[in-house]
Amino acid sequence: MGESSLSSAAITDNLGTRFIGQRVIYYPKLESTMDVAKRQAQKGAREGTVIIAGEQTAGRGRMKRGWLSPRGSIALSIILYPEMSYLSSLIMVASLGVVHCLEKVVGLKSQIKWPNDVLINGKKVCGILIESELKGNRADYATVGIGINVNIKLSDFPEILPTATSLSHELGRDVSRLDMVRCLLAEIERLYLALPSGDAVYQEWRDNLVTLGKKVQVRSKETTYEGIAESVASDGSLLLRQSDGSLTKIVAGDVTLQN
Repeated sequence: MGESSLSSAAITDNLGTRFIGQRVIYYPKLESTMDVAKRQAQKGAREGTVIIAGEQTAGRGRMKRGWLSPRGSIALSIILYPEMSYLSSLIMVASLGVVHCLEKVVGLKSQIKWPNDVLINGKKVCGILIESELKGNRADYATVGIGINVNIKLSDFPEILPTATSLSHELGRDVSRLDMVRCLLAEIERLYLALPSGDAVYQEWRDNLVTLGKKVQVRSKETTYEGIAESVASDGSLLLRQSDGSLTKIVAGDVTLQN
């Protein structure tokens, strides 16, 4: 799809959401949607405000890694003001929203790799980054960053070729970024609003995790663990069964699936 297909007006037009995506700030080119979203949130931007870039030049992933967002990809951040108890569920909401829209819009099945990647055929198509600011015992704001490889020619980026894929690569054709973005905003709002109703979001997220039951290596801060990814807690933590039989709870880390 051409660059003109992504615009604030096109995204918000008859979107049908209550608040997510009702205000969209679009930049043809931007260093980081997360940085702009943070500044907007600190100024009190209304909940559901979306920052989206046609191209992102200094995107970042977890652990301060860079995130590639060339033209043809989706790079957006959503500003939310969640209850503190829902903060750990935002990664579930965002990743499930992506999984749902991949199936709805382009008919592709995907899986979630703990904690924040969406995979197609074992390769990364989407990364998610949640950042929040806490004040005392409450969340001041949270920003949900989502990057999806949509219409990217993988051969142009040999550094990601072994581990990543794109929707256009999987399908052999370009995909409407506009359709994906509009679906994503609606799905994320629906899942976000479902959080007070119980554990349905957590249970579906858990059931979509490719990590569970697999032998994994987890790097968490300065420590490396190995074992079987046995389960996940409702707060999103990974429960790792180590070779000595002990069960370790890992709140954050990088997972490598072992053969």
